[in-house]
Amino acid sequence: MTFPQVSISGGTCNRLLATLSPADLDLLRPELETVALEQDAVLARAGDEIDHVFFPHSGAILLMIDMADGQTVATGVVGCDGAVGSLSVLGASPSGITAVVRAAGTASRVPAARFHAAFGRSPGIRQAIQKHVRSMLIQFQLGSACNALHPVEARMARWLLQLRDRVDSDVLPLTQQALSQILGVRRTTVTLLMGNLRKRGAIRSDQRGQIEIDRARLLAAACECHRVMRIEAEEIFSGDRVRTRGMAPANDPGIPEIEADDAV
Repeated sequence: MTFPQVSISGGTCNRLLATLSPADLDLLRPELETVALEQDAVLARAGDEIDHVFFPHSGAILLMIDMADGQTVATGVVGCDGAVGSLSVLGASPSGITAVVRAAGTASRVPAARFHAAFGRSPGIRQAIQKHVRSMLIQFQLGSACNALHPVEARMARWLLQLRDRVDSDVLPLTQQALSQILGVRRTTVTLLMGNLRKRGAIRSDQRGQIEIDRARLLAAACECHRVMRIEAEEIFSGDRVRTRGMAPANDPGIPEIEADDAV
C-alpha cells in the first residue's frame, strides 16, 4: 500500500522516538520518512513479513486477530505512545496480527531491515523498544482477562476510552460495524449496547461513522482495566516502581476514580 509522504512541524510527537538521543536517531534517519496514515489503511497483515516499522505521531492503529471463520477481535491499540512492527526484531517470521488504522494520522516509518540493524547497535533503541513491549504486554494480558471476565458492555466502554486516549477527542471515527469487529460480537449486540450507553449518557450521538462520547460517564461504565492499563503503562515509561493493581492515587486528575459498583 502507498503511504503519501508529509511533513510535520515541531519535532517528533512519538513517545518512543522522543526518548532517543540524536546519535540513535541518526542510525534511523537515512531511511526515516513521515507518512500520512489514512483511515482503514493496513500497516501489517497477518501472515505477511514486516516491511516497515511505524512510529505514529497521531491517530490510532488497532491490532486485530483474524480467525479462520472470518471473525475478528482487537487485541491492542497503538498511538503516539508506541510502534507497529517493532516486534519483528525478535526474529524473522510472518506477522501474527493485522494492524489497521482506525483513526487517521501521521507516522514516521523506517524499513524493517534498517530498524533491525539500528536495534542491534544501539542500547538506547533497545531500551525504548523494551519499554514498548512491556506496555503492550500489559494490554494483551489485561485484555485477555477482561475478555474472559467482564461484561461486553464494560469492554466496549474500555475500547472507546482506549481509542479516545489516542485521538484526544470525544468524537471517535467509528461505525457500529467496526465496533463489532473490535469486540468480536454481532452487529446487533453492538446496537443494543450502544442504546444502553446512550441511556446512561455515556454516548451522546452515533451517526455518519462517528461516535461522540461523554468521557466521564463512559469511565463509570467501563471496567477497571482501562485505568490499570494507563497506570501501568505510565509507570513503565516513567521508570517509577509499579504499584499494586487497583492502587491508583485517588487525586490523580488524569485517571479519575471509578466507583466499585461501576467497575464491572
